[in-house]
Amino acid sequence: MSNKGRSTPRVVCCAIPIARAAGKVLVITSRKRPNNWVLPKGGWEPSDGVLEAAASREALEEAGVRGKITRFVTTIPSASSTYHFYELDVADLDAEWLESKERRREWVDYAEAVRRLSWKAELAQGLALSTLAPKR
Repeated sequence: MSNKGRSTPRVVCCAIPIARAAGKVLVITSRKRPNNWVLPKGGWEPSDGVLEAAASREALEEAGVRGKITRFVTTIPSASSTYHFYELDVADLDAEWLESKERRREWVDYAEAVRRLSWKAELAQGLALSTLAPKR
């Protein structure tokens, strides 16, 4: 894998949107690969300030999620990106959102989320370290 022309890996902030009472996670379809599912994620921008703000912004833009970042989960480096994962307790879902014409979203249980994210190792690993994961 390459850095796609960057001298350093891209900083990617990822939200794990959780409905705690139901024990569910919200997954969304990828824009590049519409048959694949992902977690809301995207590049940190200087205007975000802290990484948590980027994760929250991406959740709103990509999934229409409003809520509160409640926990830092992990950082996972790859050759082209460094992923920072945060749990986001969902308070509300917007009916229309920035990317609503380009993505689908769905609440699923932990096992189904792992299955859907398994094509992208970093996402499955981040979810596996969340509080939704079964205790070992």
